[in-house]
Amino acid sequence: MRIPLVAGNWKLNNTSTQAYKLVVEMIPVLRTIRDVEILVCPPFTALMAVSRLTRDTNIRLGAQNMYWEASGAFTGEISPIMIAEFCQYVILGHSERRAYFGETDNAVNRKVHAALAAGLRPVVCVGETLEENETGRASGVVSRQVREALLGVDLLDIDKLVIAYEPVWAIGTGKAAAPDGVNTLLADIVRGTLRGMFTEAGAQAVRILYGGSVNPENAASFFRQPEIDGALVGGASLKAASFVALVEAAQR
Repeated sequence: MRIPLVAGNWKLNNTSTQAYKLVVEMIPVLRTIRDVEILVCPPFTALMAVSRLTRDTNIRLGAQNMYWEASGAFTGEISPIMIAEFCQYVILGHSERRAYFGETDNAVNRKVHAALAAGLRPVVCVGETLEENETGRASGVVSRQVREALLGVDLLDIDKLVIAYEPVWAIGTGKAAAPDGVNTLLADIVRGTLRGMFTEAGAQAVRILYGGSVNPENAASFFRQPEIDGALVGGASLKAASFVALVEAAQR
């Protein structure tokens, strides 16, 4: 059985002091949660502060990005081994990285391999734009992104992967996708692509999250879908009450 995962992507928000206060506010309730994996992904500058708080809790820590080289003359980049000092997870291929910073499928693939080699669990983001959705290309785009991101990944590492389906048109817009439509796409396209690349058992081992305007009001409708194993949330993870409510919805 796949354990639900609720992940908070804080994006470019919260100083280390603000991050510390946010986690302190969440811990009393989150430490009582069972049967749901909880993940917070602060900015790089807050990872050390948050890691001290979460070390002896059930809250996992993730980074929002990384470079694929372990060290070298790559000014401004963060390596997998630097992240692994504090984190268990890393978000890779987020649509904002693809759109604003030119990340390609090949770059995401190199990062996936580097993350796995460093002992990190990649949360690989895939999803179509509004134009791709409206022209009937969502399935092809998502299948390609999954396939290209995971090229060369060993079957033995498959259970370390998380896929986050985030339709670009739903991120931060307040316009969430239809839960049953998401479930169908995940079953037919995402898990279908995994099945073709690996095995049926391998495909079933991968947790697939939904992201895009998830909030405490609509979370249960997504979590009831059999193919949705949790959520990658942005804005709703920046307030303790709303993120706790999402985790509680996953537990139910």
